[in-house]
Amino acid sequence: MKEEMLMPRPVRDSQSEMAEIVLPNDANPLGALLGGRLMHWIDLAGAMAAHRHSRSYAVTASVDHIDFLVPVRVGDLVILRSSVNRVFQTSMEVGVKVFVENYIADTSQHVASAHLTFVAVDINRNRLKVAPVIPETAEQQRRYDDAGRRREIRRAELERRRKARR
Repeated sequence: MKEEMLMPRPVRDSQSEMAEIVLPNDANPLGALLGGRLMHWIDLAGAMAAHRHSRSYAVTASVDHIDFLVPVRVGDLVILRSSVNRVFQTSMEVGVKVFVENYIADTSQHVASAHLTFVAVDINRNRLKVAPVIPETAEQQRRYDDAGRRREIRRAELERRRKARR
């Protein structure tokens, strides 16, 4: 790996935004966005930030808890914003925040947030080291610090599951 590829990069370099209009094929019989479709979009938005930061392929390793806060209806505009929160050698925690915009009523609501872990890999699926991320704002620093705590929780849960299988 080239040395310049591992030079620390600011969070802003990974920031991505994706927009989707909810169509009937994205909805359940009640006209509300399918949860699975939203999770798919969250994964895509997260991957965009991971790719931008790592400048490599990135595969989804895990997704933390997701709560659906408000319904999203056919015709609504869904905005997904993502960025890398923290880097851990070959993995990255990416935060995705989802909003629904009703462009007729000019309203916006928070729909869901998720934290995903991506692992940087090469074409042969070998893990790659990832450049550190530099938080530049107080909010980015909070997310950076919180990512470290979430990682410890994920690791403890994995260890608990391993012991339970024995």
